[in-house]
Amino acid sequence: MTDTPVLTTLPDDVVLRVLHRDDGPALAAAYARNREHLEPWEPTRPTAFYDADYQTQRIPVQLLEHLNGRSVPLVLEREGEIVGRVNLSDIVRGAFCSAHLGYWVDARLAGRGIMSAAVEAAAVHARDALGLHRIQAATLLHNTASQRVLERSGFERIGTAPRYLQIAGRWQDHVLFQRILHD
Repeated sequence: MTDTPVLTTLPDDVVLRVLHRDDGPALAAAYARNREHLEPWEPTRPTAFYDADYQTQRIPVQLLEHLNGRSVPLVLEREGEIVGRVNLSDIVRGAFCSAHLGYWVDARLAGRGIMSAAVEAAAVHARDALGLHRIQAATLLHNTASQRVLERSGFERIGTAPRYLQIAGRWQDHVLFQRILHD
């Protein structure tokens, strides 16, 4: 994994880096370990999602999207173990010049400022390396911890989207946030 670009080192010796083609088993282990922690905040996942083969098969698609400039798939790693994800996805160029941001951190590391630092690093990368103008993120109405992460990282609330995403098996309302990277 040493040939994988590192964006930055975060609190608690967590490294934010680009997803690597060999990350499938470690990613599956991270998702399995955090299954209960993530289920209320994510789409319903098939059982296979938590298997190393499933994650390994998804990585080439994610890396191709990255190579084509449509996403930046990142992982948080600590002592060789994946402990979270940060993704810039749906990158659109032209007049919009924007991306969507998604993220999660291992339950064992929640509340330590790691995700706030990772979101900030992703925003800086989006501005400086990708030349994006804006990042958008969405949280469930009751996900105040995630909302605090975004607010600490300079995101502002821009509205509420009814039945925005199907999370935990049902269409749920979300608070929308954005961060303007260039003025």
